[in-house]
Amino acid sequence: MKGIVLAGGSGTRLHPMTLAASKQLLPVYDKPMIYYPLTVLMLAGIQDILIISTPEDLPQFRRLLGDGAALGMRFSYAEQPRPEGIAQAFLIADAWLAGAPCALVLGDNLIFGEHLSTSFRAAATRPDGATVFAYQVRDPERYGVAVFDKSGRVTDIIEKPQDPPSPWAVIGLYFYDARVTEFARSVKPSLRGELEITDLNRLYMEDGSLQVERLGRGCAWLDAGTPDSLLQAGAFVQTIQSRQGLLVGCPEEVAFRMGFIDCATLRAHAKRLGKTELGRLLHDLADGVHA
Repeated sequence: MKGIVLAGGSGTRLHPMTLAASKQLLPVYDKPMIYYPLTVLMLAGIQDILIISTPEDLPQFRRLLGDGAALGMRFSYAEQPRPEGIAQAFLIADAWLAGAPCALVLGDNLIFGEHLSTSFRAAATRPDGATVFAYQVRDPERYGVAVFDKSGRVTDIIEKPQDPPSPWAVIGLYFYDARVTEFARSVKPSLRGELEITDLNRLYMEDGSLQVERLGRGCAWLDAGTPDSLLQAGAFVQTIQSRQGLLVGCPEEVAFRMGFIDCATLRAHAKRLGKTELGRLLHDLADGVHA
């Protein structure tokens, strides 16, 4: 399976911070925002990833991430000239995907929780259909909302409903089989002129092959797209790392734990980060302090 990080858009809700820098390059505590969704794909076992962003911002992502070889990964890059909806990512990635199944994660999403990697890997290895994840929120009118029957089966997905029938928001992580580009080509622009990911998910639902997994209390989902949510995301990461000594959204750590790189390579990454706290935690991991 291949992976896509959609890191486009103009980040207007974060102006003036995003007038000179991509939203997904802003810091969330001690790392660039894009590290967090990137590591979600890595935890699913995905090593071949396409980063989609604006023509202006792509050079900065290339400078930050390179070709991925240092992490045992393969990074490719593609332009999104104009933001025309999340489902547009599959049209942009069509040739790169070459008929492969894929996962898409939004570049401003932070997803954290024990054992989530097991769920992600299961979704990545599912041979047919689509898997998305839902999270209970108090403001579901801001999101695509999943509706379930008494047996837990999804019966509807509604984009930003004025009167939400459910508190379950579909988060920005989606796993699809090899039909995704075919389905994406059939999605029509919505009233706001975008190719909605909700419409793509509905196609899988109508096909009977959409699986929606609900994330429980032990999980956190943060959308760092506003000043308040950006601050909350940074505070969350700082709390976990300082109180528990655990890393959140660190590509070097995930690459090591997933077996993409060896201990010597991890030490080299730690040395590169110098005397930072992140570098110290990576040194501790290499020394076996946090097994």
